[in-house]
Amino acid sequence: MNKLCKLLNLQDDNELFDKISQSFKVKITKWDYFVNWGKVFKNIEPIEKELNLLNFLIGKEDIETEAFNLIKQYPQVIRAFPTLIAIREKSIDILTDSKKFIYSKYSFVKRQLTEEECKELAYFVVNSGIGEILKDKKVKNLVDYATGIEVGLDSNGRKNRGGTLMESLVEEFVSDVCQNLGLQYMAQATAKKIKSTWNLDVIVDKSSRQLDFAINKNGKLYFIECNFYGGGGSKLKSTATEYIEMNRYWNAQGIEFIWITDGAGWKSTLKPLREYFDKADYLLNLEMLKDEILEKILYIN
Repeated sequence: MNKLCKLLNLQDDNELFDKISQSFKVKITKWDYFVNWGKVFKNIEPIEKELNLLNFLIGKEDIETEAFNLIKQYPQVIRAFPTLIAIREKSIDILTDSKKFIYSKYSFVKRQLTEEECKELAYFVVNSGIGEILKDKKVKNLVDYATGIEVGLDSNGRKNRGGTLMESLVEEFVSDVCQNLGLQYMAQATAKKIKSTWNLDVIVDKSSRQLDFAINKNGKLYFIECNFYGGGGSKLKSTATEYIEMNRYWNAQGIEFIWITDGAGWKSTLKPLREYFDKADYLLNLEMLKDEILEKILYIN
């Protein structure tokens, strides 16, 4: 890290590593992390009419009979069943005999239904538990209920959103720096995109290789990878090991490699981070981006 030490006027590598390791962020949660409301309402809209038809069953005493009659008259209502039981699949197999392992298959695809299919689907309403909440008026409106279900299902996407939080945060800094210095950058960069956009050749170690960001400074390339680790684990060590090799690989082509990482997970996994630090030129965290270190690197080099 001699390059970075000189840039920051620090006495030695240890001082720089201490600066990095003592300024990790605990959280980077932003407003759009919690619920993807657009997705929630997009999933509700196609079945809203069906849900309103099913509202007819709320408070009915003989749910199975009423459900049979409703399904027979409006077979399209079965399209809403997966959401009501919080699944994405359009069909489901239910184990109905656990000794002989006999299954009953239920399909929720809109179609013309036989009377027997209507009976089976009404039976499904009762035995899935939907019937009970309708009969006992535990919900007042199935559109509202389904919206709540969609919010719950969307929470599974937080892991994916968490993975992109760091990228979007880093891109804010990358975009500002490139604008200030008159440089070009691209997100999710590949060798093909770099060639077609900037007419620069990059030899990749695998065809699927994609960089979080690539910056073009008058034909000189800077590649950036970024990640955030809120907790520890073996992933941190494997990432550090991979990036040691990646740094060597890109440097051999005259490309500067910058790893921007952060998160409290590193506090208990400093050894592999130090190994990368000792073998590479640029290791930054979010605090250093705030202090405009990336701009200094790109300006001087």
